[in-house]
Amino acid sequence: MPSQALVKVTRLVKVYQDGSHVPVRAIDGIDFTVAAGEFTAVAGPSGSGKTTLLNLIGSLDTPTEGQVIVAGQDLGQLSRRARADFRLRNLGFIFQSHNLIPVLSAHENAEFNLLLQGVPALERRARVLAEFASLGIEEELTRRRPAKLSGGQQQRVAIARALVTRPKLILADEPTASLDSKTGARLLDKMRALNQRTGITFLFSTHDPMVIDRARRLVTLRDGRIASDETRL
Repeated sequence: MPSQALVKVTRLVKVYQDGSHVPVRAIDGIDFTVAAGEFTAVAGPSGSGKTTLLNLIGSLDTPTEGQVIVAGQDLGQLSRRARADFRLRNLGFIFQSHNLIPVLSAHENAEFNLLLQGVPALERRARVLAEFASLGIEEELTRRRPAKLSGGQQQRVAIARALVTRPKLILADEPTASLDSKTGARLLDKMRALNQRTGITFLFSTHDPMVIDRARRLVTLRDGRIASDETRL
């Protein structure tokens, strides 16, 4: 495994106010490093801080205290606009709810971030079709809007959207939660093969034993803290 740190989290704290205005420490002083090329799962019970940690690493949220450095960039030093540009050019996201744009076709959803990056139309098309082919997305599905796709098909489009920009890091928040076990296993195997072939770093939050079994590193959170950190061969 490469030794270079792609993600470095130092003394990270995230405090929320609940409905009774009592502060809740969703993340409570975490130190955490992810090397380039890892295939890592963050597990733990509901409320342990898994999604919050991914959101902070992905700059979708800002910490109350501490530092998040991704690809050498201290995210706390960036403006909101600069964080958005950093996400666009360095990160891919796979969400439980897919987060596809309902008025766009599958192909348009997958190429959307490339469009924002200013990639020319012919290259956008070639990249999207290549990712669709690798994920087994049939040509007839590419013109359909999300409402006309199954959950598994939508998730494959979401994975293609995450991969097509060739990001340094993919953050996957419960990516198999809405899928049947067969579809989930197939997509996880594809993601692991992509990790091995391309070196793209994957960081999952999950309850799913299938994800946990395939991870080469398992970090377990409890009450916003790291309870265990296990590396597998």
